[in-house]
Parts: sequence; structure tokens; C-alpha cells
Amino acid sequence: MKICIFGASSAHIDDKYIEEVEKLGELLARRGHSLVFGCGATGLMGAAARGFVKGNGHIHGVIPEFFKDEGIEQLYEDCDEITYTVNMSERKRVMEDEAEAFIIVPGGIGTFEEFFEVLTLKQLGRHNKAIAVLNTDGYYDNLEKFMREVAERRFITPECHEMYRYFSSSEEIADYVENYVPDYTPWQKLKIGD
Repeated sequence: MKICIFGASSAHIDDKYIEEVEKLGELLARRGHSLVFGCGATGLMGAAARGFVKGNGHIHGVIPEFFKDEGIEQLYEDCDEITYTVNMSERKRVMEDEAEAFIIVPGGIGTFEEFFEVLTLKQLGRHNKAIAVLNTDGYYDNLEKFMREVAERRFITPECHEMYRYFSSSEEIADYVENYVPDYTPWQKLKIGD
């Protein structure tokens, strides 16, 4: 299975996050999966790639040309395949199209945006792939609390919480994506109507 991992590019985060994502990448690779990701060499993107290398997994990096040209981010050069895109939207489209499952690991603005994009696409019935969130050290606890409040205030339906799952360990998240069975909930039940 080709798994897309969205996560931080920051090189200034605590090692506990890096170690857990490296472990996750190695575990997924050893279980026969491949990686599609944003091609960053630092932070949790780099950790995921290094983990896949340790597990002898295939790695496909996807990066906008301007990242390379402007030195925005250090690229992970040891990918088996690199796709250069014109912009960020095309980058996400390539990753979304190639992925058979999505894993969100701790991250910042870009990671949040990627998470909410695949969540929105699932809500609109554009895909029915697993979306799993690695909640290392409670990183996403406040986001989940906020999402519950959003449902309580009726901005989303409670069924939206069924579109993704939170996990605290690599083993749980790997088991989930491997055993995920789409429920084919009609998208209309996931939106609050008039």
C-alpha cells in the first residue's frame, strides 16, 4: 500500500516526535508499504523517509520546483522517485492521488492544511481512504477537543469524527491503515443541511 505521511518540516522539534515517526516509517516499510511525502529532509518528513529507508521501503518525494530553486526546504535526496510540481496545489494533488491511506503526524500550518484538505475531500465523497492521526505525547489532544466543540455547535455533524482516527503508537496506526474498511457513508450525512 502506498501511504502518504503529512508532518512537520521543522528541524527544531523535540526528538521524541522524530523518534516515533522514524519508528513508524520503518514499521510500515517492513510491513511492505511504500511512502509518498513532501520530500523534506528535516523534521518529521525527514524522519518518515529515514524510517522507510531503514525498513527497505520505496520512497516517492513530491516537491514544488520553487522549493528547490529558492532553497525553501532541504530536499530528501535519497528518494527512489522525485516528482517536481509547479506549485503547492499540484504537490498535494499528486500525493492525494497516489496515496491509498493518509497518516497525519505532528506538524504546523502546512500539516494542518493537508489534514483538513483530505478530510474535506473525504466529507465530499471524493475519496474513501483511511485517515489516521499519530497523536504522539497528546500533540493533537486540543485539536480533537476543538473538533468535538465544532460538532456540538453544529458546524459539522458528529459523523465527521468517523472519517479519521487518533492513535498514540506506530503499531496501532499501522494496524488501522492495513485493516481499514470504508463505510461508504453518503457524503450528505456528513454535511449539515439547510
